[in-house]
Amino acid sequence: MARIRSVEGRVPQAPPGPWCLAMTQPGACAGPGDLDRVTGWIPASVPGTAASALRAAGRWTETAPEPIHDRDVWYRTRLAGPGRFRLRFEGLATLAEIWLDGVPVLTSRSMFEPQTVEADLGAEADLALCFRSLRAELDRPARRGRWRPRMITPGSLRHVRTSLLGFMPGWCPEIDLVGPYGPVTLEAVRPGPAAADLRASLDGETGRLAARLRIDGGASAVVLVCGGREAPLAEIEPGLFSGELALPGIAPWWPHTHGTPHLHPVSARVDGAPVDLGRVGFRTVSLARPFEDGLSLAVNGVPVFCRGAIWTPPDLVGLGADDTSARLARAREAGMNMLRVPGTTLYPASDVFDLCDELGILVWQDLMLANFDYPHDDPDFAGRLSREVTAFLDRTQTAPSLSVLCGGSEVWQQAAMLGAPRAVWADAFCATTLPTLAAALRPDLVVVPNSPSGGAMPFGPREGCTHYFGVGAYRRPLADARRAEVGFASECLAFANPPEPGTAGPAGPGDPRWAAGIPRDRGAEWDFEDVRDHYVGLLYGVDPAALRAGDPERYLELGRAAVAEVMEATFAEWRRPRSPTAGGLVLSLSDLAPGAGWGVLDWTGRPKSAWYALRRAFRPVQLAITDEGLDGLHLHVLNETDAVRALTLELTLCDAGGRVAARAERGLVLDPRSGLTLSSAALLGRFLDAADSYRFGPRIHDVAHARLTGPDGAVVAESFHFPGDGPIAREAVGLRAEAVVTAAGPGLRIATERLARGVQVNVPQAQPDDNYLHLAPGTTRVIAFPGCARLPRGSVRAINSNEIVDFGHDA
Repeated sequence: MARIRSVEGRVPQAPPGPWCLAMTQPGACAGPGDLDRVTGWIPASVPGTAASALRAAGRWTETAPEPIHDRDVWYRTRLAGPGRFRLRFEGLATLAEIWLDGVPVLTSRSMFEPQTVEADLGAEADLALCFRSLRAELDRPARRGRWRPRMITPGSLRHVRTSLLGFMPGWCPEIDLVGPYGPVTLEAVRPGPAAADLRASLDGETGRLAARLRIDGGASAVVLVCGGREAPLAEIEPGLFSGELALPGIAPWWPHTHGTPHLHPVSARVDGAPVDLGRVGFRTVSLARPFEDGLSLAVNGVPVFCRGAIWTPPDLVGLGADDTSARLARAREAGMNMLRVPGTTLYPASDVFDLCDELGILVWQDLMLANFDYPHDDPDFAGRLSREVTAFLDRTQTAPSLSVLCGGSEVWQQAAMLGAPRAVWADAFCATTLPTLAAALRPDLVVVPNSPSGGAMPFGPREGCTHYFGVGAYRRPLADARRAEVGFASECLAFANPPEPGTAGPAGPGDPRWAAGIPRDRGAEWDFEDVRDHYVGLLYGVDPAALRAGDPERYLELGRAAVAEVMEATFAEWRRPRSPTAGGLVLSLSDLAPGAGWGVLDWTGRPKSAWYALRRAFRPVQLAITDEGLDGLHLHVLNETDAVRALTLELTLCDAGGRVAARAERGLVLDPRSGLTLSSAALLGRFLDAADSYRFGPRIHDVAHARLTGPDGAVVAESFHFPGDGPIAREAVGLRAEAVVTAAGPGLRIATERLARGVQVNVPQAQPDDNYLHLAPGTTRVIAFPGCARLPRGSVRAINSNEIVDFGHDA
């Protein structure tokens, strides 16, 4: 059901506390009556986890996390009455008991099911929560699955509804998640609105809002209000009111890359009393082609290239939301319009969906199922999973950002890769039960059985959705991004992405902590730093191992640049108008720990080189160059916005010193949500071996530089192509930097006489608005530093330059 935000201004409140916490040996205390002999109580925050409380007390650290699952964890507080109250627990990890005044009132065996208790309280009441040892539960003998994943241990996790975070060596820190990680609220039970069911839909240009309100104690008149209109709800049975409000011409919700994510407040009046029902967005989400041909989404009838990243909790210790808003803002700033929540993590808090609604970011939500052979034939397991899905869809009922509901992560792939036949890995729950549950509660969602899935093998690149690591973990050439004919990459492009210089944590390969931050597949002989090193060697003609040993600073410099180039090149292929690819989600948005993790943001939320590359690659108005061999270069111009764009396209081919071999310019008018492709030959009007494919003579250019400008001459997008292979040599390129003032504050004008590749702006105390970019010979670029009062101290270098230019002031 939709969330009732407030009734006459009253909102559910968190118990005032204070809370305290203690740990005991498993089973040492049968109930709260045994706690009087327990010592070592410490203050605790709720919502929160035992790890966060222990860390605050100086008894635990994430750098050397001690196990918590091998203990029972108790929380205590006092509640104020008197009267009948409703206690709601949004997330209890995992084997939880709830006690009031020493009496057990509820037991929960799922981290993902919200729980509600109604009770009559006296003037004061003791509330105790016990989280029984998960390790003791996992050590019990249990029926083994038909297959056993290597990346997650132990195998008995398949029977328990808990997050797999902390159980994936090499993928995330081994931090035990225990405690009331979701909000706990207390409210008086009184007559009035008890439940709301809201269904927002878009029928052409008319929004339709269907509502059902349950009113305890009944009501004489109930009115639904939205978008400046209202409609009475009829009582269809005692206490249940139903009706629909039509809203012609309502402004629809769009992903931010394609329009404005309009949201509309919804309220009701119950016998004149105001009830806040939150906000809704009117939109449709549908398949733009059959799933078997490659997943492709259309929003409001418009095909959308979905690009973004895999979402993980910003705070792995406390599972709090302190940094959530900043991480989501970074995702939008990078041009991401979709985030996928994988089945290895946990369902995000409702606030995450509220923020994605506001920011115009689509959400792909996996069920919390990953890799295991889950016991769907066990009635208890099946019941918990069904309640879990229902509760999730209820609380996100009005979220227009939620667009894809998926049956889990790599369950089908895991079994298929181990040789199981389709009859084994294509489980009935994902194929039939899940679509039925979604149709009853969120018929507006696209349901995907598993990620990946869709073809004869669930991991085939063309059909359905795939986890594409051809470019990446499998170390295929960059051309494989096109050759694979990817339909939709719901996970892709994983590298050990080095953090920026000066970031807290291990500084580089010479730091003994460095290796611990490198993601790896359990049992594999390689890790994701080896993957990055492969592309450093491929792109720049160096020996990464020798460089790592002899010049670790240069090693990381080229590693950051290589990741950026691979990201831009891959999405250039995938976004071109003739590409079959309809989406790509990078693994992942954020690191879970210090070091060179998968994240395009580091563990503090600071952008890495990949983030800057994706910010360029994901522009709604975009220009990209692809190498078409004997057909020269193709220039792809995209306009995903809802406005006509008048643009000028320029193409220059020149040598590293700026001597021009050919130049052309053309005015373009792009319709909304359209794209076009021009060949270099068509643009130049004559033959030139732009892709260095014919090789009839010496190559006369070192770079192809394309630029897209608006009517005011401002650069909208740029793209570069470097023909030929060979090592990156350092030389003097005439790199300069000077302070300037921009509309966003202090800025830096960077200029170069010769071609400057992979220009890196190193500013430990601030974030530039662009980085790891190329500069064509004789050009300049102004870099802004939003939020800075004056130009911070830093330096500029390029990977093909022996110059380092310092600038700025100390903070």
